[in-house]
Amino acid sequence: MRYLNLLFSLFLFCASSVIAQDKKNVLIFLVDDLGYFDISHHDADFYETPNIDALAEEGVDFTNAYVAHPRCLPSRYALQTGRYPARAGIPAKNENTIKGKKFYDNEKTIGQAFKDQGYHTFFAGKWHLGHEEDEWPHNKGYDINIAGCAAGAPKSYFFPYNTSKNPKKINKKGHGTIIGLDEGEEGEYLTDRLTDETIDFITANHDKKPFFAILSHYGVHTPFQAKKEMIKKYKTKLEGMTFEGPEYTQKDGQMKMHQNNPVYAAMVESVDESLGRIVKTLKEQGIYDNTIIVFTSDHGGLSNRGLTSNRDLATSNLPLRAGKGHSYEGGTKVPLIFSGAKISRHKVIDQVTTNTDLYPTLLDLCDLNLYPSEHLDGMSIKTNIEKGRSKDRVLFWHSSRARPNSTGDIHVTVARDGDLKMMYFYKEERYELYDLSKDPYEANNIFNANDPKNAELMKMIKNWTAEVKAAS
Repeated sequence: MRYLNLLFSLFLFCASSVIAQDKKNVLIFLVDDLGYFDISHHDADFYETPNIDALAEEGVDFTNAYVAHPRCLPSRYALQTGRYPARAGIPAKNENTIKGKKFYDNEKTIGQAFKDQGYHTFFAGKWHLGHEEDEWPHNKGYDINIAGCAAGAPKSYFFPYNTSKNPKKINKKGHGTIIGLDEGEEGEYLTDRLTDETIDFITANHDKKPFFAILSHYGVHTPFQAKKEMIKKYKTKLEGMTFEGPEYTQKDGQMKMHQNNPVYAAMVESVDESLGRIVKTLKEQGIYDNTIIVFTSDHGGLSNRGLTSNRDLATSNLPLRAGKGHSYEGGTKVPLIFSGAKISRHKVIDQVTTNTDLYPTLLDLCDLNLYPSEHLDGMSIKTNIEKGRSKDRVLFWHSSRARPNSTGDIHVTVARDGDLKMMYFYKEERYELYDLSKDPYEANNIFNANDPKNAELMKMIKNWTAEVKAAS
């Protein structure tokens, strides 16, 4: 009998391992505030991102990828729910509440969708959705939550990550208070710590159940802090570079013209190293070819400051217009790479897509059930990944919480139909229209109220804002 029990246990172990290997794993590698041109694969001269570049070479690079909003919180809501943030009144005037309710009162997160279909779910890093613990990852579909809380940025990238070492003095609802990393080694770097935690999860769990994991780095968000040796490297590199024109220009607030921040460059390299370590771990564990890896950012880089701001700026998104906070291309266009799991190599696709699409796409790629009543605004781009471009659908953006003093942006609703992008600055009752096929940098406003296509786009904006009950 003892031998029969042993054989039965061995059978169960082997069966569970086969199931884990049969279903694809998923890992989303999300970077904070990383602009489209902040990776060397997209021709950045100053930043060095060999691991991101290699991932793009081994997979599918979407060159027309966007986020549903150019700020952290609403963009992350879109990723988690597959819905336009405007449907939930995000961003609200008071980010603690959304139309009088908590985050995710009814919405099924992407993590919950995978968990419901047999996946072990993991979240590490920046969550930034909800100020109460029942709104955090471990209560929203993730079996394991490392440092996912209300915090939008760390007080320090070096341990201790919070200014107060006394847990009783830490405000758990604070924007800069990271919960769950109270122990650590003096001086350890947050990007490395979150990478370590993710590697530990992969190593311990890859042969049991298929996993769905999100490594959501706080980097490269402010504060600008990086490892000394890396900063020194980029300061030296900067000495050998020359730049034409002024450091800043007065456009959409004050806009940074050059990629020349050595601390930010060092932060980008640390994130790149993190990706390299994750990919290496997947290959060492023999699961790289069975793991879908998604690399992306939550919005464009911090390149603009507003009327009263004197903050340091991270990067330049040029030739794209503006950056974080703005609904111009520099604020909403992001890197998006799918790799691993035998996804096609060396493929570049200019399909227009937003981060609402990640929810249904990843379920679809894993041959799981979709939830169209949940991811209302997301559309699976599995066919595009496998076969290439198809006809674009009309996409919308809505920014109801402008920050003219901070980043220089103003209230706007946007509709994009094909290459035509209409922007309605509704507080000013003013329209702009750009043909992105001819003017990808939004320099030439071609709006004409008497043009039938213009009128059609104006009507689309009006109807959509009414449909989603967009906040004003």
